[in-house]
Amino acid sequence: MAPGNPSRFFVLLIVLVHVVASSSRSDSEILLKFKDSLRNKNSFPDWNPSKTPCSNSKANWAGILCNKGAVWGIKLEKMGLQGVLDVEPLRELSSLRTMSLMNNELEGGLPDMKKLGALKTLYLSNNKFSGEIPGNAFDGMLSLKKLHLAHNRFSGAIPSSLSRLPRLSELMLEGNEFDGDIPNFQQEMLQRLNVSHNKLEGRIPSRFSKLNASSFSGNNDLCGPPLGSCSSGKVSIVTIIIIVIVVVAALAAVAAAIIIILRRRKKIASQPEDQQAPATASANLDKMEQGASSSSSPEHSTHSYRGQKTVHNDQSTGSKLSFLREDIERFELSDLLGSSAEVLGGGVFGSTYKAALSPSRKVVAVKRFRQMNNVGKEEFQEHMRRLGRLRHNNLLPLLAYYYRKEEKLLVSDYVDNVSLAVHLHGNRGRNQPSPDWPTRLKIMKGVARGLLYLYNELPSLIAPHGHLKSSNVLLNESSEPLLTDYGLAPVVNQEHAQELMIAYKAPEYKQNGRITRKTDVWSLGILILEILTGKFPANSLQQGKGSDSDLGTWVQTMVREEWDKVEVFDKEMGRTKNNEGEMIKLLRIGLSCCEVDVEKRMDMKEVVDRIEELREKDGDEDFYSSYASEGDMRSSRGLSDDFAYSING
Repeated sequence: MAPGNPSRFFVLLIVLVHVVASSSRSDSEILLKFKDSLRNKNSFPDWNPSKTPCSNSKANWAGILCNKGAVWGIKLEKMGLQGVLDVEPLRELSSLRTMSLMNNELEGGLPDMKKLGALKTLYLSNNKFSGEIPGNAFDGMLSLKKLHLAHNRFSGAIPSSLSRLPRLSELMLEGNEFDGDIPNFQQEMLQRLNVSHNKLEGRIPSRFSKLNASSFSGNNDLCGPPLGSCSSGKVSIVTIIIIVIVVVAALAAVAAAIIIILRRRKKIASQPEDQQAPATASANLDKMEQGASSSSSPEHSTHSYRGQKTVHNDQSTGSKLSFLREDIERFELSDLLGSSAEVLGGGVFGSTYKAALSPSRKVVAVKRFRQMNNVGKEEFQEHMRRLGRLRHNNLLPLLAYYYRKEEKLLVSDYVDNVSLAVHLHGNRGRNQPSPDWPTRLKIMKGVARGLLYLYNELPSLIAPHGHLKSSNVLLNESSEPLLTDYGLAPVVNQEHAQELMIAYKAPEYKQNGRITRKTDVWSLGILILEILTGKFPANSLQQGKGSDSDLGTWVQTMVREEWDKVEVFDKEMGRTKNNEGEMIKLLRIGLSCCEVDVEKRMDMKEVVDRIEELREKDGDEDFYSSYASEGDMRSSRGLSDDFAYSING
């Protein structure tokens, strides 16, 4: 420094002192300053400045994760935190890599997350954040891999800067008010995306065409695979002229048809309703019923075992099927009843059979119901149309139905790979291997996604499925699960529903004579335990009110104080040290679903979120399980990019 310039020296000295003072601020001071920006500070009873947050890799403060004495992660979930989030103090935590503040009541706009540019994962779902997010909000966050902003009140366009993050692999934006187009994400790593239930529009980028349709549902103006195709929106003059001509001709035809119908009504008005349907249909179905009773497998193996008797039916005339989809080949009831039919089995509601239609040889499954005769025709038709609108990769879609007062037919696609019940309990007799752990986990995730979709699309139903069991989960050739017999509670006679449907086996029905919105969660829990243990739940066979002893009670007794010596798992599942931790996590989820106290039982969304976090192997991906059980702890195998957990008994 040149002599004679003392002022410059003192200025530099002041700057250096400030820098040193800032850099010497302890992790305790930084975190306490961050806490001061939040309301409900009573949620931090052990954030005590008298002790450091971290001792090597051990956390001394709740909600803090540590590595080599430094704060590496912040997890403050379900703590009722309120206020506007200020991340400015956290800039000084140089080792901070992941943060989760999910399920609180934080509000205001999204903080300037660029200040935490080294973050690899950020979870802010289920808060009250609102407003538009600037397009450049995530510029420079080149390490960000997973971003969860679901179920807030964000609006405006999806930030374009997200499409420029090279490591982004997960993006959860569902349940907000985002509008405009979906950005053209180019990241090959981006494999999990959910933008459902927003206000998005336009064509879905082609690279997402193979994702589940539920990832885009609830956006009325989105189109393209996996949703419906996009129309051009342009109509030529020639097309308009043709439409006018067709409409005029159609009106003339309708007028003529009305005259004919009015004349025919006078002739048939006095006939009983049963006589208006062809007698041949009922007679032919009775033949199939006899075939089912003589050749079907036990109730829990419905769809699993084909009777050896093939039935050929006489042709029926004049009867109509009501179709629920526009994108399928139409056929008549006479085609159905005149086809080569094969009995698949007899369940609690009636027989199911496979029919190969001529001449196309299209194969469908037909199920006959006799426990719906108390429901009126209009009510039944409206409910069938409602079910027919459902579209999900894990639901077996209804194609058509046939209404007659004393019986109903439901027509669906035929699935060749039989039911989950058979794969779990009958594969030895079929000389087939039992599903391994990765396959069972895949099935369980598909079942959970299908159920959550039903809950979102059928909010007025108390039990949107109502009859979930392993025999009502069909598997396609890729072992993807397809739920069947869903949404039928409103149209099944109440006395039969209480006697036969799984929802009415739940503890709350036995105790209080009612089912709840969490009853399907209990059924899901029983199914989880069945998948893990390989044991068939006896309550699925019992009629009347729920059993005093069910699969959940047995598992709870077996594992009550010996999680490290769990012997309930099906040996054919292939349990190893590499997957035991994830199996135990799923077992805990199943038991939580079977909680007798409905108030303590998880809701469907939480269950599905926890199942989605599971992996085939312990620690096979550095994903932070934000719903990890209290028995989980940080993996002792070393630090990964994200939160990783393993079971500690």
